[in-house]
Amino acid sequence: MNAWNHTTETEFILMGLTGSKEVQLVLSVMFLLIYVLTVLGNIGMILIIRLDIQLHTPMYFFLTHLSCIDLCYSTIITPKTLQNLLTSIKNISFMGCFTQLFFFALLVATECFILSSMAYDRYVAICNPLHYPAIMSPRLSHSLITVSYMIGALDSSVTVFCLSTLDFCNSKVIHHFFCDTFPILALSCSDTYGAEATIFYLAGATLLLSLIIISSSYVSVLSTILKINSSSGKHKAFSTCASHLLGVTVFNGTMIFTYLKPSKSYSLGKDQVASVFYTVVIPMLNPLIYSLRNKEVKSAAIRVVKKREYTQKLK
Repeated sequence: MNAWNHTTETEFILMGLTGSKEVQLVLSVMFLLIYVLTVLGNIGMILIIRLDIQLHTPMYFFLTHLSCIDLCYSTIITPKTLQNLLTSIKNISFMGCFTQLFFFALLVATECFILSSMAYDRYVAICNPLHYPAIMSPRLSHSLITVSYMIGALDSSVTVFCLSTLDFCNSKVIHHFFCDTFPILALSCSDTYGAEATIFYLAGATLLLSLIIISSSYVSVLSTILKINSSSGKHKAFSTCASHLLGVTVFNGTMIFTYLKPSKSYSLGKDQVASVFYTVVIPMLNPLIYSLRNKEVKSAAIRVVKKREYTQKLK
């Protein structure tokens, strides 16, 4: 069997989600609408947090980066998917494919640890409220963000290195709508055991460490909330965590379903649905989760609008 790698071939072909023209048209309209809402929602969230001084806290500092990540990894996936759906251009260069995979893996791993940082922030706010300003200092907040991006860069670098060194068989058709780990592994005619094991354990360690931090934080939070005597106090404490818990559950649920399994368990149909959910839908949902369920964000949005209207009147 003839083999090739990046030195002999220059592109892959993305098959996309469907071969039906009618379904492609419906999906393209739906994806475009979702992408527009994603861009508007995440940019809106970033602007509200930046413009309202009352939201200049560690929790909203993390949320700003979460919105940036959602905006970025939706952008590296959705436009290419729309091109695939609306035109006959389905090819993607070898370099373009692995660049897409690198940034996607970087942003997903980074999001895991930003969600962990947000969980730790809630733990400190509820379990150690008197020491919150001292513990969650700007220095610690920036350090947590920096470490999150560094871990994401390490994860993505190792993943791309493992895949890019493989030889690929005659077929260069990726049966997916973007360059992801399992569809690329399926093309290789090399022994993929080493690459697969490295990627699997790396992804598992990333998710496991993130979940340990989140779980341990919320076990302590729940224990503290249950000790609060008043029902209104319990409700107020829990409401500060509800949005984050929902976001964590949705994100980590799809990650575990998609990646923490052997490549032999890869199912094109089920995994494509899950992939659409976390690459296209979740980036749109996060601004809604963190705004509609958050009184502080809604109040801040109202203040920003009123301030803008007042400024315009003065002019």
